Amino acid sequence: MFTGIIESLGIVKNIVQEGENYHITIESDFTKELKIDQSVAHDGVCLTTVHVNGNEYTVTAIKETLDKSNFKFLKIGNTINLERAMILGARLDGHIVQGHVDQTAICTGVSEEDGSWFFDFEYDTTLNNITIEKGSITINGVSLTVVNSKENTFSVAIIPYTFEHTNFHTFKKGTIVNLEFDVIGKYVAKLLKK
Repeated sequence: MFTGIIESLGIVKNIVQEGENYHITIESDFTKELKIDQSVAHDGVCLTTVHVNGNEYTVTAIKETLDKSNFKFLKIGNTINLERAMILGARLDGHIVQGHVDQTAICTGVSEEDGSWFFDFEYDTTLNNITIEKGSITINGVSLTVVNSKENTFSVAIIPYTFEHTNFHTFKKGTIVNLEFDVIGKYVAKLLKK
């Protein structure tokens, strides 16, 4: 379980393909605090730590993860948003984030407006995911509020701190991002279908 409040930025140091799996090695400033089997969200994807060495650790992404996330496009040197699993009893500053990416979206616009940044996204609605105005959305692991919600598009506004301390500052038109839709909204949508 995560909150969508990014703890650190990591750098992809190595990617090794084994069958359909990717073993991804990441450099992080909290690596020395990690233990084998701990969960870390990587651009919103919950992955298990399988190896720790100095300031680098390794996780494995399976085919299901690669199919649903932007990890199939990951390259050495990429910067990714990191968040360790929340501690029971800590404040839930973002919203309930499972680390289970539902699908990807494409960034269709980036604009700066009076000190804030606006990002527009488009996603495939055939997977039956929805956004609602002022609802929660997780983009690359960042807990955000939806604005301009439409059938297959939405926008988010980013404050300068979030822009600087997440990989949002690397986004441009065409960037593929990971989406996790609000878990409560997903349950409501499923119940309404029945």
